[in-house]
Order: sequence, then C-alpha cells, then structure tokens
Amino acid sequence: MKALVLEEYKKLVVKEIAKPELRGPDDVIVRVRAAAICGSDVHGWDGSTGRRKPPLVMGHEAAGEIVEVGSGVRRFKSGDRVTFDSTEWCGKCWHCLRGEVNLCDDRKVLGVSPGEWRRDGAFAEYIVLPERILFRLPANIDFVRAALAEPCAVAAHAAAITPREATDAVAVVGTGLIGLLLVSIIKAEGAGLIIALDTQADRRASALAFGATHAFDPTEPSTMVKLRELTDGRGVDRAFEAVGATAPIRTAIAATRKGGSVTLIGNASPSIDLPLQEVVTRQIALLGSCAVAGEYDRVLELMASGALDPMPLVSAVAPLAEGHSWFERLYAREAGLLKVVLQP
Repeated sequence: MKALVLEEYKKLVVKEIAKPELRGPDDVIVRVRAAAICGSDVHGWDGSTGRRKPPLVMGHEAAGEIVEVGSGVRRFKSGDRVTFDSTEWCGKCWHCLRGEVNLCDDRKVLGVSPGEWRRDGAFAEYIVLPERILFRLPANIDFVRAALAEPCAVAAHAAAITPREATDAVAVVGTGLIGLLLVSIIKAEGAGLIIALDTQADRRASALAFGATHAFDPTEPSTMVKLRELTDGRGVDRAFEAVGATAPIRTAIAATRKGGSVTLIGNASPSIDLPLQEVVTRQIALLGSCAVAGEYDRVLELMASGALDPMPLVSAVAPLAEGHSWFERLYAREAGLLKVVLQP
C-alpha cells in the first residue's frame, strides 16, 4: 500500500509499504479515506517533540471504511463507515476499567514512536485498529468532516470534565483550532457569556464567527476591565486555556473569579511560571485535560445535527502525494492556513 513515511526529520516520502494484517480476533482493517494533519504531527516532523522517531507513518485524525474484520468483531462489518480514537487503550488496566481510557497505563497514540514503542498511523491507505476504539459515522457526515472528529472530541473532553452551569460566564484563552472548537461546543451546550481572548485579530474574528459573545486582545490594558464589567466585577466562572504557555495561562487565571476554575488543554511548553499565590488565595481550581475519554459519540451527534461544524477550519483537502509540501507550509506558519486534510 502507499503511505506517507517520515524517513528522517523534515523528510516525508510517499512509498510502498506492507499492508497491515489483522493482529487478533478483535481487530479490523480500515481503508483510510481522509486524514487530517495535527499540529503535533507538524512538531513531530521536525523532531522537536521527541515522540515521532523515524521511520514512521504519522497521522491520528482520520476516517474511512472497514474492509476486513477479525473473527471476534461483533459491532462492525466490512463496508461500515467509521472514525476512531487517536489512541489505542488496553481496556484492562485500572484506569480503563474506570472509564478513564485516556489515562490508560498502556496507552499508545496512533502515528507516534517515542522510542520504547512504535505505532504507525493513518497517513496511509490502510490501518489496523482494535474494534473498541471505532465509532460509526452518521449517514450525513462525510469522511473529510469525520477526520476532524478527533480534535472536536479533544475540545469536548475539556468541556466535559469542567463543572459548568448553563448560566456560567466562560473564557477561552487561545483560539486556534482547539479553542475555536471549544467555543462552538460550549455554545451548543449553553453558557451565559463566552469571551474569547487571543492576541491575533483574525483569530478573534473567527471566535466570534464560531459563537463567542465577545473577543478581546489579552495584551490590551483595558481587556480585564472590560471582562470584569461583563461579569459584575467578579471575572469568569470557568476559563479554558488552549495554548500551553506562561502568558496565556496567567491570562486565564487573571480572568477567573474567586472560587472558579481554569482547565488547561494546551501543552506547548513542558513547564510554565505559575502565579501560585494568586491561585491559592483566590481558591482557583486547576484542571488538566488529556486527549479523549468517550466524547466521540457526543461530537458525532453534534456534527450530525449541525450544531458543530468544523469545516470552516479546513483550509485545504489534498492527495496524500502532496503531504510533504503541505507539512512545509504548515511548519512555516503560512498565513490563513489552519487545517489540511490528506486523502490517501
């Protein structure tokens, strides 16, 4: 089969490799019809994360159709249209048995090779997967749209673990892909105010288009004054930070009322300078949000109903053969380029 292989850092080549085979009775083989490029793939392309050691087939945001099933598969059959979790979880460890599959002790991310293990991903014509991580596509969701179910589910997980009331004022700090999807999901589920905070004017405009009630530049001195005017002087009830760096995390904490919470999604930096005294004396709860733990069905429901539409975020749909050039453009942070979906 054809696959987009990371042969060495900053070098992707489309080449013929062996088609995957069923590894056990609970496996299926999926013909990949659409696979989106994640920001983590771009960082893996240059080796900066250390989690994608070549040679490797990257890609974990994808959808396709089943072409072969193992003897133990019961919920799916050949021809079924599916998307799938970005991680293989074991289903047997302490966390999996509690439903915390994102915290699985033997969790392996598709398209990742940190060194101790290697798991080829979805930038290929076929991928082998365990039945337990598959989700059936509603009839009105096409493959390109379905390939974005994974980042949608990442945003939905952050929303799901955060205790919220329908009247809560919410701030979303950082309105890149995950931040915009989070705005859309929170709007669909209900919120009093949704305040987007981003330094880039075009992203603030996008946040308003996705459902934010207000959008401000956090570096402007008047921003926190405006935010408090909108929240009766208190600050927002819940803040979400979707960057993962000191400045935006400080912004999220400053925007939050006493007794509120800040949910951390971004992890661009391995460590940050935390205003500890402010967190403690204002009794702000910090929540970490990791990957996805059962939010796919909810996301697919929202997408099928039209309440969540990630397609405005798709900048291009291109054949797998053009993968290397699109990685170069994404790595260069080309203006206006957000999400690219490859079709094997």
